[in-house]
Amino acid sequence: MVAHVSTVAFLGLEARAVQVQVQVAPGVPAFVVVGLADKAVAESRERVRAALQAIGLALPPKRITVNLSPADLRKEGSHYDLPIALGLLGAMGVIDAETLAAYLVVGELGLDGRIAAAPGVLLAAIHASERSLGLICPAAQGAEAAWAGSVEVVAAPDLMALLDHLRGVGALVAPEPGVAEEAAEGPDLRQVKGQETAKRALEIAAAGGHNLVMVGPPGAGKSLMAACLPGILPPLTPAEALEVSMVASVSGTIEAGRLSRARPFRSPHHSASMAALVGGGLRVKPGEVSLAHLGVLFLDELPEFQRAVLDSLRQPLETGRVSVARANSHVTFPARVQLVAAMNPCRCGHLGDPGQACSRAPRCAADYQAKVSGPLLDRIDLHVEVAGVSAADLVLPPPAEGSAEVRRRVAAARAVQTARYEEENVRTNAEADGALLDRVATPDEGGRALLAQAAEALRLSARGYHRVLRVSRTIADLAGSDGVMRGHVAEALSYRRRAPTN
Repeated sequence: MVAHVSTVAFLGLEARAVQVQVQVAPGVPAFVVVGLADKAVAESRERVRAALQAIGLALPPKRITVNLSPADLRKEGSHYDLPIALGLLGAMGVIDAETLAAYLVVGELGLDGRIAAAPGVLLAAIHASERSLGLICPAAQGAEAAWAGSVEVVAAPDLMALLDHLRGVGALVAPEPGVAEEAAEGPDLRQVKGQETAKRALEIAAAGGHNLVMVGPPGAGKSLMAACLPGILPPLTPAEALEVSMVASVSGTIEAGRLSRARPFRSPHHSASMAALVGGGLRVKPGEVSLAHLGVLFLDELPEFQRAVLDSLRQPLETGRVSVARANSHVTFPARVQLVAAMNPCRCGHLGDPGQACSRAPRCAADYQAKVSGPLLDRIDLHVEVAGVSAADLVLPPPAEGSAEVRRRVAAARAVQTARYEEENVRTNAEADGALLDRVATPDEGGRALLAQAAEALRLSARGYHRVLRVSRTIADLAGSDGVMRGHVAEALSYRRRAPTN
């Protein structure tokens, strides 16, 4: 007899249908798994054997063959344990085959029969809903799966409870979607003394989704201002929250089924590898740039990252996605992020400070900043020089305006952009390009003349030219202006990068 159980294989954020076929036939006793399975899947034989023994069942003294179809698709992960076990029980006649056919199954088995959590349950639930199937998953992830909508979710704590449910002996309670988490309180802009230019750039970056780099000496407040950015960004829409949660589900970072409306904020250490930052590895997983999708990727000490690692961000920043190519697969993850970076002006960090002058200045600054490639810097819209903070600045009272006031202006500007791009596949000004940008961000006559002069003087690339237009459009939105004026262009140009003086 051959039993069939539906499950999935994950390729990026795509769930591919996989059928687990289990045959129990006469012959020399053996337990074989075929179908391009990795080591974790091959080891499921021992977990399944032990789990069945834990509930009082023994494998029959026959030849057991498990085929994972399609056979040319690589199968990775421990979530195949439960479908293999149920397929085996179906082939043994313990469970009705027609009952199994109505469900898609994912879950890892413990040796005692408990069903443990496995990454990707939310994607599996969405895939099951599209195929009009129910979903059998671990109890710990029932709340996560319930977010998929109109799909029957059977969330079982262990194999025995699942068998009782499928045989109609004891019904399991259908899980409810997990509670959406509110954004955690972070630093407030009132904690930042001075730095009005940098705070203005931070507001523009938040309003238009622009990339930002802050250059200044140690202790100037660059990291603090970056940490304040999530507090002035609008919360995720329900559709955006689902996108972000799908990435979190694949990486296994959703806890208790709680989806978050807060935008992700990722801050990897500068020792991060290329696979850690953009994704990859032996079993391809999303990197930091994908885990920060629709949120903020903060890179502190930017020049200390390996240059090849930083340059791997160039394509994701331009396209909004990461494509990881391997000999046997091609995986794509979303990566629409807002890059915020911080760096010192030179290796010692005190360029321009007469009290702590560097003997190698200005060559020290040129060498240090040259660690970051020009093409990457060209993809950053806002470049801000952050001055050092003196003791006199620190004793000043807190500023009157904090994150709450800035957040209201940012929300108003984002609302304007949402209405403007309602018919387009665009969320913010930072994503506008081509003919769309010409239509919504063309400056007035004075602005066009200024931009033409600046493009020649600053030797702006075509990318840099369009990024000035995007920032100008955001500044106009913050000002409540329908058109882009000369003053908006002038402010946007003030944030373009200047090459260090040799």
